[in-house]
Amino acid sequence: MNKITLIGNLTRDPELRSTASGISVCSFDIAVNRRFAPQGGERQTDFFRINAWRQLGELCSKFLAKGRKVAVVGELQARTYIAKDGTTRMSLEVAADEVEFLSPREQSGDYAPRPAPQKDFEGFTDISSDDIPF
Repeated sequence: MNKITLIGNLTRDPELRSTASGISVCSFDIAVNRRFAPQGGERQTDFFRINAWRQLGELCSKFLAKGRKVAVVGELQARTYIAKDGTTRMSLEVAADEVEFLSPREQSGDYAPRPAPQKDFEGFTDISSDDIPF
């Protein structure tokens, strides 16, 4: 089974592209802090390239931005390519199955702040804690 779960922050704004056949794909990178620091050192950070396809990619492009926190579940994929210097290189990417937006809505310019709930206590009677039977 090839399944990876990551929680991290976007290191740059997402980039939305389309394939030649018109399928949307959104790419973004996230930084994931390791749980523990090496003895006497700083905590290390790993960087992952995420690809979200179709409607999920369009939603990521619309609502995510640099610095936002996300949870990503997907498959780890190895890709080989030939670099400009002619050497063959390999990169690891995550094909996202699920992306959950973890930053509060108020941090996004795309969301309007939620209005404060109105308190309507009409019809209720104040009671003391002595009146509660338990």
